[in-house]
Amino acid sequence: MTDQAESYQQALDTAERLLGAPLTLPLAPGEPEVGQDFRRLATMQTFGESWPRPGLDTRSRALVSVAIAAALGTHEPLRGQLRIALHAGVSKEEIVELFIHLAAYAGAARAFDCYQVALAVFGES
Repeated sequence: MTDQAESYQQALDTAERLLGAPLTLPLAPGEPEVGQDFRRLATMQTFGESWPRPGLDTRSRALVSVAIAAALGTHEPLRGQLRIALHAGVSKEEIVELFIHLAAYAGAARAFDCYQVALAVFGES
């Protein structure tokens, strides 16, 4: 296995540990093959380089990641970060508090919009 393939596998292993299920990244209908390169690089950067760092515990990193995705208004990444946070032991109540705090700093409209994503993820469990 090449170093790059090994790094990618380690990133996938980290993602599976965080999500509690394997990370699947199939190409979307009509997506060009080069989309796999984007998915692989993004996976290696986030799950291979950022998440395994020792400076924050998984629970803290998960809360930070939810806050960032929500502040940016990125719904699909937010959905994944919420799943990771819940799997890491962050309670639904703590996530609601995060959105209350987010409203003060990122705006009520952004917080309310992204809170709808949280409600959908809460409904999954």
